[in-house]
Amino acid sequence: MTNPSSDSIESVLQESRKFPPAESFSAEAHIKSEAEYQAMWDRAKDDPAGFWGEMAENLDWFEKWDKVLDGDMPDTKWFTGGKINAAYNCIDRHLKTWRKNKAAIIWEGEPGDTRVLTYQDLHREVCKFANVLKQLGVGKGDRVTLYMPMIPELAIAMLACARIGATHSIIFGGFSADAVADRNNDAQAKLVVTADAGWRRGKQVPLKVAVDESLEKSPSVEKVVVVQRTGAEVTMVPDRDYWWHDLMKGASAECEATPLDSEHPLFILYTSGSTGKPKGVLHTTAGYTLGTMMTSKWVFDLKDEDTYWCTADIGWVTGHSYIIYGPLANGATTMMYEGAPNWPDEGRFWEMVEKHRVNIFYTAPTAIRAFIKWGDDWPNKYDLSSLRLLGTVGEPINPEAWMWYHRVIGQEACPIVDTWWQTETGSIMMSPLPGVTATTPGSCTKPLPGIVPDIVSKDGTSQPDNSGGLLVMRQPWPSMLRTLYGDHDRFLATYFNEIPGCYFAGDGARRDEDGYYWIMGRVDDVLNVSGHRLSTMEVESALVSHEKVAEAAVVGFPHDLKGEGICCFVTLKNEDDTDELKDELKKHVRHAIGAIATPDTIRFTASLPKTRSGKIMRRLLRDIAAGRELVGDTTTLEDLSVLAKLRESEE
Repeated sequence: MTNPSSDSIESVLQESRKFPPAESFSAEAHIKSEAEYQAMWDRAKDDPAGFWGEMAENLDWFEKWDKVLDGDMPDTKWFTGGKINAAYNCIDRHLKTWRKNKAAIIWEGEPGDTRVLTYQDLHREVCKFANVLKQLGVGKGDRVTLYMPMIPELAIAMLACARIGATHSIIFGGFSADAVADRNNDAQAKLVVTADAGWRRGKQVPLKVAVDESLEKSPSVEKVVVVQRTGAEVTMVPDRDYWWHDLMKGASAECEATPLDSEHPLFILYTSGSTGKPKGVLHTTAGYTLGTMMTSKWVFDLKDEDTYWCTADIGWVTGHSYIIYGPLANGATTMMYEGAPNWPDEGRFWEMVEKHRVNIFYTAPTAIRAFIKWGDDWPNKYDLSSLRLLGTVGEPINPEAWMWYHRVIGQEACPIVDTWWQTETGSIMMSPLPGVTATTPGSCTKPLPGIVPDIVSKDGTSQPDNSGGLLVMRQPWPSMLRTLYGDHDRFLATYFNEIPGCYFAGDGARRDEDGYYWIMGRVDDVLNVSGHRLSTMEVESALVSHEKVAEAAVVGFPHDLKGEGICCFVTLKNEDDTDELKDELKKHVRHAIGAIATPDTIRFTASLPKTRSGKIMRRLLRDIAAGRELVGDTTTLEDLSVLAKLRESEE
């Protein structure tokens, strides 16, 4: 253990199980051996311009770049002087090959309706909607808000924006009217694309109603395009609101992709801040497209015959990068699903894996913990033998959930790629390579080529192996964010001022003696108990390793004696929440980690407050544990009633 008086984070989680890739998998993988990976990683570290210049040859360019890498962090530019278009790289170039008639998008709606768009179909629809946008006065550099359900028109709209150089700002289709207005105003959006409504757990989510309300406070928006999804009654304002199907009827299917500067803004994506104002993360065209393309190929080992399903919503960066841009740039077949994983029952995902013969399945740890709670009987009803690779994204996965995923969903035959990255990084930064890496439950293992992480103390000093600290990036990479839209000072203060010369991710981590990285959660989720700095994620992992626990969230609260006490919010599988079980869980954590990590309080709850992308909002739990009023941005919270119930619960 580290010295408790230092500012490093103590790591108490011990995990030694290792799962090497099958030789048969490695033989067919894009990256086949540790030596090949190491050679790529060393080259990218020592000669980033040479490495990324070579990788960029995998994209189609209208004009070649003058310089691969220009400047140092935080003010870096990539492929300056180059002209490129993301939509062209995702669609047009595949039309010159046999992939013209290949499925680009397989879509399933929550009620069970399906559509398949080939690359040729997608090209036609994207060109038509690009012409619709132009007809409505949208041009290069304008911002377009997309507030839509998970339907093919969302993919079409984002690619149409990219085609003409409009910058899209996608807002998850469950946000409130106020959240939409805030984001419209920050981006100064000119046009909104929405739907009458979308389906979620058998109910209609009224999107157009929310847009109408948001426009009372969004003066920059001039026009609204509405997709008819559910047939819900909506108000259409003359000369402002237009039906998608009416506009598309007369639109030409011919629209050349606009050559854009490499650094042209591709999209803005708002991520919630700890204060009330969301942060508009801005990504540019060439570097982001390259990062998502190469990481999709390396990490998911994408093959032409694969059916690939990332279960995220496109309203989150995972959906941008690994449903649309990354897979389509590779000419892959990507799946989209509109609804909830437990509608009409808890077998929906597995039924779809069987039906569509899904080969690659990428989901979040919070979803996996929900699957565990629902029980093995659901996945066991279905034929999951088509799966060859599993992935996880969104937050650290506790080892017990990893093992369940490996055993029940992967049938002990699928590599698991535990990916670490962020909205700000644009693409995956650290992950096992499925043909190379011996995986360990709970570790995102090693950095990908071109990614140079370090673990440092607050003064920027590199920490020795197995000492927790701050996770930083020492070198720039192509898909990194360029700024926070309209607020470059906040961009510098948030990501680059903490550790000069480095990008600071906001996460704590440790690196073990094998060079594997272990993400320990957000630094502001670290507990300081009697002078020991402990990772909340590790206490959560200890709780979830108990057979009766489905999920746990751990936060600190003010403690007279220890400085900070440990408060655990626990969701059980199907057990009674007794005082005896509380004592049992406290002893379990003490045994798994040590006396220092013994919980002070355990509060049982049917559900935890989560963002709509599935991340637990520990900031709100800290306020509840301390008996404080809730502060900060709650626009990303999925179910506000969870907070009220937690406030009512007592120790």
